[in-house]
Amino acid sequence: MASNPTSSPRILVGRFGAPHGVRGEIRVKSFTGDPLALASYEGLSDAAGARAFVIEGARPVKDDIIVVRVAGVRDRNGAEALTNVDIYLPREALPAPDEEEFYVADLIGMDVALTNGEPFGHVRDVLNYGAGDILEIQQTDGQITLAPFTKAAVPHVDVAARRVTVDPPVETEAGEPEGP
Repeated sequence: MASNPTSSPRILVGRFGAPHGVRGEIRVKSFTGDPLALASYEGLSDAAGARAFVIEGARPVKDDIIVVRVAGVRDRNGAEALTNVDIYLPREALPAPDEEEFYVADLIGMDVALTNGEPFGHVRDVLNYGAGDILEIQQTDGQITLAPFTKAAVPHVDVAARRVTVDPPVETEAGEPEGP
């Protein structure tokens, strides 16, 4: 991972779901580019870093869902205890993103400016409902604005400067166009 200041030393890479069968397997929603890559990472833990997870085996189910065996979990009760637990990885264990790719953690909190340089707000979250990433921006006046994370709407991302440039029009949460 490229060294880059961020508010968290760990990156959210997955979330345990429902148990799968009675032998301790559990479904995982993977947030990695290749869902099965989650099983190859060392240093997986919960949000606090208090519980470590070693994935002993994984297989795909569909899209970003995999079924895993976690060391020490051998029955349905053990798998149920992990349901909805987020899985994190130390930032330095992740590969550097390709050019024009970003970790969500890099984007959250970045300052947002308009193409004319005027301050606009900061990135509050990165959403994805299946049609592509959307930046949720809290404007300087407190309003929430949504911008598709496309080259046309977000022409420049400067990770080192922690700044995103947006080109209006963007949409408010109510879906009304704003801009010139």
